[in-house]
Order: sequence, then structure tokens, then C-alpha cells
Amino acid sequence: MKIISCVLFMLTCLSQIGVIAQNTITLSGKITDQHGTPLSLVTIAVENTTSGTYTDDNGRYSLKVSPGKCTLVVSLIGYQTVRSTSNIQQNKTLNFTLEESAVTLNSVEVYGKTQTQKVKEGVFSVNALDIKPIVNSLNNLNDLVNRTTGIKVREEGGVGSDFDLSINGLSGNSIRYFLDGMPLDTKGSGVSLANLPVNIIDRIEIYKGVVPASLGTDALGGAINIITKQEKKNYLDVSYGIGSFHTHKADLNAQFVEPKTGLIIRPTVGVNYSKNDYRMKDVQMRDESGDNFIYGNPKRFHDDYFSLLGQIEVGVANKSWADAFFVSASYSKTDKELQTGSVQDKVYGMAEKNSDAWNISAHYQKRNFILKNMQLNAALSHTWDHSLTVDTTYRKYYWDGGYIDGQRNEIMGKERSMRHYKRPLTVVRANLDYKLNNHHNFNLNYHLSRTGNDRYDDLDTTFEPSNDVVSKHILGFSYNQSLLDGKMENVFFIKDYINHPNIRQTDQPSVTGSEAVQGSTTKNYLGYGVGLRYTVAEALAVKVSYEHSVRLPIARELLGNGTNVYANVALKPENSDNFNAGLFGTWHPGTGHTFYYEASGFFRKVDNYIQSEVAEKEGTMKYTNVPAVHIKGVEGEVRYDWQGKLQLASNVSYQDARDQQKYKNGGKPSATYNNRVPNRPWLFGSAEAYYTFRNVALPESKLRLGCTYQWIHWYYLLWEAYGATEGKARIPTQHICNADITYSWKRGRYNIALECTNFLDKTAYDNYKLQKPGRAFFAKFRLFIN
Repeated sequence: MKIISCVLFMLTCLSQIGVIAQNTITLSGKITDQHGTPLSLVTIAVENTTSGTYTDDNGRYSLKVSPGKCTLVVSLIGYQTVRSTSNIQQNKTLNFTLEESAVTLNSVEVYGKTQTQKVKEGVFSVNALDIKPIVNSLNNLNDLVNRTTGIKVREEGGVGSDFDLSINGLSGNSIRYFLDGMPLDTKGSGVSLANLPVNIIDRIEIYKGVVPASLGTDALGGAINIITKQEKKNYLDVSYGIGSFHTHKADLNAQFVEPKTGLIIRPTVGVNYSKNDYRMKDVQMRDESGDNFIYGNPKRFHDDYFSLLGQIEVGVANKSWADAFFVSASYSKTDKELQTGSVQDKVYGMAEKNSDAWNISAHYQKRNFILKNMQLNAALSHTWDHSLTVDTTYRKYYWDGGYIDGQRNEIMGKERSMRHYKRPLTVVRANLDYKLNNHHNFNLNYHLSRTGNDRYDDLDTTFEPSNDVVSKHILGFSYNQSLLDGKMENVFFIKDYINHPNIRQTDQPSVTGSEAVQGSTTKNYLGYGVGLRYTVAEALAVKVSYEHSVRLPIARELLGNGTNVYANVALKPENSDNFNAGLFGTWHPGTGHTFYYEASGFFRKVDNYIQSEVAEKEGTMKYTNVPAVHIKGVEGEVRYDWQGKLQLASNVSYQDARDQQKYKNGGKPSATYNNRVPNRPWLFGSAEAYYTFRNVALPESKLRLGCTYQWIHWYYLLWEAYGATEGKARIPTQHICNADITYSWKRGRYNIALECTNFLDKTAYDNYKLQKPGRAFFAKFRLFIN
């Protein structure tokens, strides 16, 4: 009887399930943005129920609902939420188009489960930035990155000038730059954040201190990975901008898909030009007679800058043998007149540096490679990079544009020179990612980088040619855990660094250290780390991370740059113990109101710290090792958003970097012990405010008004232990305000942006106390056809 009863009970349950199945219907469809691009990870939920789903990578969804009247809520952070009420009695297809909502773009701008948010919610300390909402007004990536928490970009002048980017107090070459996981240097030494076309970029990931092994780099202070757009349709994206100081900027990015073969062609062009003829303020110059020195406000007269990047990429996607296979060829060119040395009093009038680089590369990606759930991502690249520094004039220039004849050239104070540096770069990268299940993941990464240094001079017969080589191999392995339904994430990793330089130069041994370092050497270094994150609730999550990292000297530091940077072939690798700890959360006090906060602290214990030393008299510099530097700091950010219309944000960063060398090599006490590291901001912050109006003058239009403010506390140019207090050189406190207005219509097809930087026209100094431009205007028009 019990068996019969059980059978009857099961049949009853099955019949009820059948009735339920008959009483459910399927809603399906596709969700795109206003340009027709599919949107992934969009939430589709039935209001007042627990029923819901997400869209896939193609923007498609499928959802079971009960027949009758229901309200669907379609939402994705960064886009306006759509509510649709229907009386549904049978299977139905419902497509939706979401419109963007303007959001403040900084380190904490996205709240949805987009790829950007996944990175931000991981175990590492990361700033993740979406570019799409501000691509209409953005002129270069430095402007955006410089506004994010814990990041400071210090430029040495106007458009195309050298710059120094710091992350949590570590800067310069301690930071590595990547484009889709490949070193940005593969595009040429002249390509940087300042001139990379912004139209090609989808998002930016900025890793602070602790860098995942999957990037395969020896970064000490952090890494910046620029992710390009991966659109699935044909499109044309072209922009042109014009601004103060004879500045012009043009970008083109497009994709063409041949429907029969699936062949994908992606051309990219970026051009920048500026005379940089802004006025210097209160600098020493000669009067009209040329016999007396006065202080005046002359224009810069020898600072033209031109850059070009052109690339063609051809390949296929979603084939049985490859998820993606692309080959590309690119050419970059940079022509730069040199106006100053490393200090402002050193004025040049004829010297210049030109560079050009050719690159060929191939990229292959395949899911289920050998094993199910194993993915291979491999790339091969070779770059022919050639730079020429022309320094053939025996003159000494002044800020008034005049000069006196001399017996030495401008930059190095020696014989006439046309110095060539050929630095071919070969990069091999292979990444294997294996997902055991939803809780465990393994990653193995190999990275090879080989840089040559064929240098010679057409005029200077005293210069000794050489052909140095710097090679490094980096092997990384990481293990990832996801526990407690995703509330806890853990990462454990180990890295092996192999350094293999072959130094052949012998000139200026007292300066370059070449008498102590000759020939081929190989050394091995070990790094390791861990990251943990636990989510208590939406309003509170905590994360901690640690890495013992190693940073091998790069070619610029070891071998100089051919202009104002001497070689130092005796440089030792840096190593550091990096700690991060922070908490963050999101709070919704009411409908349409969202607060986000983030607070963190960090500590860096660096040995053999590589720092630039400037010779003020000559205007030259070289990199040297400081035995030990400790860096600690805190940073925080708060942001408010109201209905995607009003955004307010503010952040502040404190970074205390101090010299830990008590005694010099001779045993005498060091005067700079416990001094704050000079020429580096240690307290700074920023604030932003944006408001967006919709359907202004034209339907489907947006008008966005914005204002930003940046503040930097004063800091010493040189070690504070040197000289009398009243005579020490200082970079003064900075207060810089910018404003912009952007108007878009036809669902983002046509876009116009107007910007005024430093609209209060404050005197702005930056790296090495070199003056930056004053008030400047810029206008940009962008056309996007999809």
C-alpha cells in the first residue's frame, strides 16, 4: 500500500508540474543600446516577483513567466531603466533599446555586473573606468586617469610632452602599460596614453600595487591595461578637434565585416599636432637690447609636436578552429621639437627628437583548447623602433627666442650630434586559463620581452657605438577561488622573473657604470602574492591583497634615451612588499538616489628603488638606485548619483614616501634619511559635478554640463635636507578648474564638445617644476555611424 501511495503521490506531483508547465510561457528577445550594439548582463526581472534573468554576450535573453498581466523591468547601470507592462497569453518576443545615462567616470563609476564591475569587485585594488559615456569630450587618456583615486599624472609641458604617472606613490617606469594585455611599447616608444586614439577604447583597468599574474609583467607600482572595443557590427567612428596653441587632433576607428566569409577588417588612425606656443609666466629672459636680464611672459617658440598612429587589423571570429584570430600591422611616428631640458632654465632652440616604429603582430584565442573549459590566449609581436636625436647647434638660447653662439651643443654640452637609437622589440605572450568548476580556476602565463639597443652617431666621432640587448622572461601561475555563492573570492599566485641583459657599451664609464657591467648575465628572481575579498552586504565589502614584486630595469633606465637621459647599466632590479586593504559599498537611500564610497590604505616597502636624478646645471638626468624607500598612505572617494542626471564625486589621496637609507656607502650618516621623496605630490584630491539634460532642442538628444576641480599640495623639488629652508625649490600648491559642455543628437550619431581647461588661468607647474599651459579651449566634433 505504501508503494502504491507513493506512486499515486508522484503521479499527482507530475500532473501538477505538467499543469504548471502548460501555464508558463516564454518571453525572449534582444536588448541593444541606442546604436544597435547588443548589451550583455542586462537584468530582466518581473516586478514584485523573484523571477528574472540576464542577457548573454549577444544581448539575448529568455525568461519563463506566468500568463497574464506583468511588468518587466529592464535595467543596466549606466543606462536608463525601462519598465514595460503587457498582458501576455502566449510565447512572445520583446526587444528593448536602452539609452545611456551620463555617469561620472572615475575609479568607482559602475554598479552593474558589467565586466568593469567584475574587475572592481575582485580581490585586487583596481580603478576600472568606462570610456564610452565620455568619449565625445575626452581628448586624451591622461586627463581621465589623472582624476581617479590615488593616481597622479605630472606632465612636463603641453601636448606631447613627457609625463610621469604615479600609482599610490610609485611612478615612472614602475608602472607598466598594456593594450589588450600586450605591452603598449609594441606600438612604438612614441605611443603613450597622451596620444593613443580614444575612439578605439572600451575601458581601462588600473591595478594598484598588486598586479595579477595573468598580465605577465614585472610592474612594481601597478599596471594600466587598456581594453579596446570589440564590436560585432560594422561601424565608423571619426572625430576632429581643434584648440588653443594651434592644436589639432583627428581620430578614425572603423570595422567592416564581410558577411559571406566573416572576414573582419579594422582600420585605425590617430593624428595629433600642436605648436604648444603658450606663454611662460615670470621667466628670466633678455630685454630688447640683449644686454640685460628681465622677467617676462614670452611664448614658447620651439615646441612643435606631431604624432601619427596608423593600424590595420584583419582576422576572423567565432570559427571552429579559433574564437578569434587577427593579424595586424601598424606604423607610428613622432616628431618633437625640444624646448627645455629637465629644468626650466635650460632653454633649447634647435634640438629635436624624431621617432618612428613599424609593428607586425598576431593574436590567437580559442576556448576548449585541448581540454573543456580551457582557454588559450596567445600573441606574437615584433617592432622596429628607431629614434633620432638631432643636436647640431652650438648655441645657447634664452626665453626671448634669442641666442648667443657657443662651442657646445644644446642638450649634452658636447660635440654636434645626430644620435640614432634602434631598439627592436620582440614580445611573445601565452596565457592558459582553466576553469575546473564555478569555484576553482587556474591560470598559467608566459611572457618574453627582448629589446635591442643598436646605437650610433652620424656626426660625433667620439661616440662609441654599441649593440646592447635586454631580455626578460616572466612566468606566472595563479589559483582563483570563488566561495559562499560568490561572497568570498581568493587568489594565490607566484611569479618567476628571469633577467638576461647583454651590455656592450663602454663609453663614459664613470657616469654609466659600464666598467663594472659587461657582457651577458642571467639572474633569477621570485615573486608571489595573495588577494582576498569578502562581501558582507551591498553596502559593505572588504578586500586585502599582498605581493612581493620585482621590477626589472627597462631599456630607458639602463641605456638612456638619446637626449637628456644618461645610461646607467649598473642599475639593480627593484623589489617591494606591497600591501593593500580597503572597504567599499553602495547605498540606495531612496528611489533614484545612489551613494558609493571607497576607502583604502596601502604600504610599500621598496628596496633598490630606482629614481631619476636631475643635474640642474646641465639639464640632464640619469636613473639611480636608492637602497630603501617606504611608502604608506590612505585614500578615499565618495560619489552621489541622482536618476542618472546629476553626478557628484570627490576623492582625496595621501601618500608618504620616505628614504630609509640611514648610512651612505662610506658609513657616514645620510642627510636624506627619513626625508620625503622629492619631486612627488604627497597630498592631492579632486571633485567633479555633472548634469545631463535630455531632448534639448532636438528629439533623442543629450546636453551634458560638467565641471572638475583638482588640488595638489605643494611639495619639494629636491631633497628637503638640502639647502636653507627659505631657498629650497618647491612646486607650489595647484588649484586647477576645468569646464566642458557636450551635445549629442540622433541617438549619439552626431556629437559636439566644448572644453575650457584651467579656466581661472592659474600658473600651473608640474614635473620638475616645468610650467604647463594656462587657460586653453578645445572643440571636438565626433561622428559615429553603426
